[in-house]
Amino acid sequence: MERRTIVNTVLEAQDLLRFCLQGGGEIVPGRHFRDELLQEDLTFEDAWVVLKSGRVLDPPEPDIKTGEWKYRVEGHEPGGKYLVIVFSFKSVSRAFLITVFSVAAKARDE
Repeated sequence: MERRTIVNTVLEAQDLLRFCLQGGGEIVPGRHFRDELLQEDLTFEDAWVVLKSGRVLDPPEPDIKTGEWKYRVEGHEPGGKYLVIVFSFKSVSRAFLITVFSVAAKARDE
């Protein structure tokens, strides 16, 4: 199975994610992502803040199930939880949200 990435750097991934958020493309929240939002007691608006202001810090990782590249955007949601949102690009203008989880060690007190 050929694995290819649509974007080559973390900065390009971050820029392309912002492009999708600003209406140049679409954001598709997957079922697992939606389920984990509920588990974390978060709203989509909380996640949206992280998608808009968070940073892609690490290079992508291959998804062994799909052959796509997975990226992680990280940042604080309004309540202070530090979130990691895992996503992939289904196309240049379509970001698919795979999952979300909080990292307690990076939470900040509001």
